[in-house]
Formats: sequence, structure tokens, C-alpha cells
Amino acid sequence: MDEVQVVAQLVAKARAAQAIANAYDQVQADRVCAAAAWAIMEPARNRSLAELAVRDTGLGNVDDKIQKNHRKTLGLLRDLNAAKSVGVISENAQTGITDIARAAGVIGAITPSTNPGATPANMIINAMKGRNAIILAPSPKGYSTAALLLEYVYAEFDRIGAPHELVQLLPAPVSKASTYELLRQVDLVVATGSQANIHAAYSSGTPAFGVGAGNVAVIVDASADPTAAAGRIVRSKIFDNATSCSSENSMVIVEAAYSAMIAAMEAQGAVLLNEAEKAKLQTVMFPADKLSPVVTAKSASEIARLAGIDRAVNAQVLMVNESGTGAAFPFSGEKLSPVLSVYVAADFDAACQRVSDIYAYQGAGHSVGIHASPDRVDKLALQLGLTLPVARVIVNQAHCIATGGSFDNGLPFSLSMGCGTWGGNSFSDNLTYRNFLNITRIARPITERIPSEAELFADYFDHVAQ
Repeated sequence: MDEVQVVAQLVAKARAAQAIANAYDQVQADRVCAAAAWAIMEPARNRSLAELAVRDTGLGNVDDKIQKNHRKTLGLLRDLNAAKSVGVISENAQTGITDIARAAGVIGAITPSTNPGATPANMIINAMKGRNAIILAPSPKGYSTAALLLEYVYAEFDRIGAPHELVQLLPAPVSKASTYELLRQVDLVVATGSQANIHAAYSSGTPAFGVGAGNVAVIVDASADPTAAAGRIVRSKIFDNATSCSSENSMVIVEAAYSAMIAAMEAQGAVLLNEAEKAKLQTVMFPADKLSPVVTAKSASEIARLAGIDRAVNAQVLMVNESGTGAAFPFSGEKLSPVLSVYVAADFDAACQRVSDIYAYQGAGHSVGIHASPDRVDKLALQLGLTLPVARVIVNQAHCIATGGSFDNGLPFSLSMGCGTWGGNSFSDNLTYRNFLNITRIARPITERIPSEAELFADYFDHVAQ
């Protein structure tokens, strides 16, 4: 049986299951979400999924994956709690508009090896909130984790009588051909992972949400508390061995803060390499000018050993001074590892320009971090938001933990961040259940109000008359 037939059978089963879910009321839809969430959050299952993910992908570490599986799913349920996704979800007497939530249908979801448990769970729960069916196309390395997750999901679905076919998995081995066929046959595509997968999603002919490339930069202002800033940056950079696209890849320090900031980073276990050590690291990390999978999501100590940098074998983070951006400066790009490029800028405006240069090479649209004193940070954050090509400005926080939603900020919990047109995406929000819905609008007649030309053109007429 060829890919077209295999996928067609999966989609047919998904459509039959979705027809059942389409009759669910809000309570039933929320119950299915809770079932899918408990499938990954139940402690023993969570640990099994985390251990399997690290064993089979070789990426990240078990403890952080357990934390990620738990917190991201718990936070998502917090966001979904009491959110309306069935029937009438809003009515506006002033405009006469009533919004009705409708299912998108059958979702095709590409999920990455970096988060082989948390991302599929997030996709499944969001899909269930909208009474959709979903078919996963996991990365080959993450397949075993996704398959185990589905076993747990089915066990929970059996407890509430939900059809298994609401959540399915492409058969192994997942190929480019079967993935593309899935994208072609479903109603909506959501894609997280490599840019090749994102491009495939957008070129499939099916409506798609894809995410942009990471390569986050963070600015340390002269007013920042270096100890606090270093603590946040190191915490973010080492979490799950930097598997997140939201991990800081470059730290741009205003010159007046440089010495204190480097000392604070070293106190947190970061090691600043000299030029000879940087050259060794570059040889290991970028053979043939391309990031090597040998170092991806490995600890700093493992990478130091691979590079033969003996004095850094106990490092939490490896830092390298960098002066340029672009292909000739490979450390200016995404590193997917606890390796951090360090830039020095004369002042805050120069730091902004440096980040702009980095994003002109890689990472436009994603986000930027800022560490500064409370009396300056709002002004600086606004400047970044008004001038840089970013969808998020993360203020005085551990970046990779904050960007996808956190319990101490207002961003929605998500593992998929849109990067807007800057990053080649059709959206700039964190992906949420709203992206898995169609909205039908009822429009009623309201009292007519037709503005005069003088009202609308007053400023323009005044301007041209001068």
C-alpha cells in the first residue's frame, strides 16, 4: 500500500472520530482535554516518556524534560480552563456580532525530536479543545516517545469513552513522502521543528501554521543587576541542554556592564573561552560550516570534552567572544547547545543594532530579551518592541522558560511560537487552541451611522491646506 492510501485510511478514521467529537458540548470537550493532559502529566508516565525521549533522541536531559512535560501541560490547562471553544463564544450587542466556535476538522501536526513528548501533547490538547481530530508526524528520533504517549492517551480515552481515532500517528518509519501526503490530505497543518518541515507545511496546499527559526539574543543594559541577569540567563541556557528555540544564543552586553557581567556568569558556572579554545570548539561544532548533530542538546561538559578543552569540562555554559554576524561567523547563528556568543556594545543603541544584525542573519521574528533596572527597563523594552523585528520582548526573565508562557507572565503556554512575516510565518502569536478553530459570525442589523467626509478627512484637509 502506498503513502496516499495509508494516509487516506488514517484521515478517513479521523473524520469519523471527529464527527463524533463534533457533537460534544463544552464539558465533554474539556474532559477530553483533561484526559490527554493526564496522559503525560501522571508522574510515572511523565518519567517514562522523559527517559524514553532522552534515550532515543540523545537530546536534553530527563529531569528537565519531566519538568517541561509537567509545567507546559499544566500551564496549558490553566489557559484552557473556562475558555469557550464550543458553540457561542461571544456576543456583542453594540456591533450585533455573535461568534460561534467550529472545529477546523482533521489536523496534521509535525513535531520535533527536541520535544518529542511535550510538543505532541500540546498539539493534541489544543486540537481536542476545538473538537478536532489530529494525526501526528513525529521526527524519526521522537517516534517512540510519540507512540508511547498515544498509548497513554488511549488508556485515558477509554476511561471517558472517547474514540482512539481522535489522535493518530503516521506509521513507522515516517518518511518525507508520508509526511507530505499527510499535509496534503488534512484540513489544517501545524508544524514545529526544522525550517525544511515549515517550508513543506506552507507548500502543501493546505492552510498551515508554522514557526520561525530560533536564534534568540539578549541585551544586558548597563543598569542591570549582573547577578540576577546571569542567574536567569544560565538557568535558561542550560535547561534541557538548550533544546528550546527560545534559549539565548547571543548575549549583547553594554560595555559599562561587561566586566561585572562576565564575572557574574562565571560565578554561575559559565566559562569564557580564549581564542585558541574557541577555534577548537568551532572545529567540532561547525564542520563544513554547518552545525553538527554531535553537539546538539549535549551538556557543556560533554561538548568541552569533544573539543578537547580540559579546563571547561565542568562548565555549565561555554561562552565565546564574537565580533561579527553572518555565515562567516558561525557562532552568530543558532547553536542548540549550552554555547553562548558574547558581544560588547558601546551603549544600548549599539546593542540594539547588533541584535538587528544578528537577526538579519538568523532568528528574525522570534523574540529578544532585555535585562535592565526597574526604572529603565520599560523604556528600553518599548524601544526594542518598536524597532526590532521580533514578536516578543522578554523583560528580566529566563528567556526559554518565559517565551512559551510562564506562571509569572501573561503569555499563553505554548511550545510553538509564531514569528510573523519577519520569520516567514503567517502569525506572530504563541500557538493556542484558537488557531485550531473556525469562527462563524452572525451579523445582525444595527443602527446605521455614516460619518461625514469632514469627520474622516479633517486632519488631512488641514495638513494639505497649510
